[in-house]
Amino acid sequence: DKLNHASLIEACKLCNAKLSIFKHNNMSDLIHKIKTKARRKFIITEGIFSMDGDFSNLNAVSEISEKNNAIIILDDAHGDFVVGDDGKGTANYFGVSKKIDVYISSLSKGLGSFGGYISSRKNIVELCINKSKSFIYTSALPRLLIDDATKRFESNREKNRKKLWKNVKKFSTGLKKIGFIVNSNSHILPIIIGKEKTAIEFGEYLFKNGIFAQPIRYPTVSRNHARIRISITARLTDDHITKSLSVLESAKRKFHLI
Repeated sequence: DKLNHASLIEACKLCNAKLSIFKHNNMSDLIHKIKTKARRKFIITEGIFSMDGDFSNLNAVSEISEKNNAIIILDDAHGDFVVGDDGKGTANYFGVSKKIDVYISSLSKGLGSFGGYISSRKNIVELCINKSKSFIYTSALPRLLIDDATKRFESNREKNRKKLWKNVKKFSTGLKKIGFIVNSNSHILPIIIGKEKTAIEFGEYLFKNGIFAQPIRYPTVSRNHARIRISITARLTDDHITKSLSVLESAKRKFHLI
């Protein structure tokens, strides 16, 4: 997918495979580009895209994969522990978990710990352990961090997850009421600013008024598509949300955003 995270793009370059990029979430373009005579085909996508907060069309992706004998690699760093039954991720949310061949995720986002993991069939996991240079030549995680991640599995994650989605709904509704366009259905809510300089100034204004929301600009996103990316968490109180929306409304007027 064109909007895959930079880490996925760099990984593709490292493996020396022929790389073909399909338009973002455009299944017609994917169908066109996957019709190749290559012996092995891989479809690589994210579950929830990090800059726009939209979901991958995993139902269609899995169907295209089956018809073209392709392997699906799903990076669900932003969906894992957040969506699906008990936070089992985007594939679970769409009911296609068994159709995902390689599942990549993070322990630092939804779980709030550190590190990441790959989940797949035993033979694929063994292949990664014995052949992946980026794994072989990286030090193992300290036991302290492993213990922390394990304990978080046993914490009251579902209660926090429900609170998260309550906050997402309230914040998203509030943004729409004050005139911002919201196209995301996830906890990642981008406010498109446009010009890079304006986005930086917008971010500085938010910071001075008690909101830490990083401006995202080129080359992370396309030129003139700079944005403020708001990441909602379960720890936000109603007062936090009300104040944040008030500051955002003020910033919208100050910078003359439509």
